[in-house]
Amino acid sequence: MAVSPAEARRALALSDAALLLECTEDFFIASGPGGQHRNKTETAVRLTHRPTNVVVTATERRSQLQNRGEALDRLKAQLKKLSYVAPRRRPTKPTKGSQTRRLDGKRKQSDKKRARGGQW
Repeated sequence: MAVSPAEARRALALSDAALLLECTEDFFIASGPGGQHRNKTETAVRLTHRPTNVVVTATERRSQLQNRGEALDRLKAQLKKLSYVAPRRRPTKPTKGSQTRRLDGKRKQSDKKRARGGQW
């Protein structure tokens, strides 16, 4: 399902608390360095933004609160990416001067090669 940029912009305009209310928050055990405190407690955070189905995780810290803040920052970054709309491109023609410069360059190169005179 494609996410509309308008939906992502709407979510970005919300406060942190309101954005968290729109998310499903999961806590799980993250493996890796950090010792027993990290390996036996549910400090990793997974945020799923329900309206846009964007999922982000944060497992770096040993604190659930710090991981929640990191996940929220990542969610905002993803929403910002989704909200970007490329500007419409308008086709243009090259100016007379640029055409002349381009053709002069080609002519100069051609003259240079022709002056070498080869066996052909």
